[in-house]
Amino acid sequence: MTRELFWLTLTVILTGLLWVPYILNRLTVRGLGGAMANPSRNDKPHAPWATRLMFAHDNAVENLAVFAPLVLILNAIDYSSNATAIAAMVYFWARVAHLLVYTMGLPVFRTLAFTVGFAAQVVLALGIFRIV
Repeated sequence: MTRELFWLTLTVILTGLLWVPYILNRLTVRGLGGAMANPSRNDKPHAPWATRLMFAHDNAVENLAVFAPLVLILNAIDYSSNATAIAAMVYFWARVAHLLVYTMGLPVFRTLAFTVGFAAQVVLALGIFRIV
């Protein structure tokens, strides 16, 4: 397994688990029946942090749709460099930071973490063309 695939795997696992805390909050707020029911405009709202985590989860899924193919293309063309390996690692940690600061409600830091993740994706795209 390449280093890029390792970081992709961790990113997929992280993204796949992000629903757990906000569903636990939903259980706490709405009870088991309410958590399992179809959404309704009359539902009791999540805690503010849980709502932000839901948005962070959506954003993580949206960005995984860019990150994963970049890593998989690099793997398919059998290209890996220190720059692409570091970019994949940076992307993972930027997503962790994004999740934490978004959930805590820190908008400027959220944007910075997102931008770092985007820059890592750019490095991966450059790697596909063997520029880095």
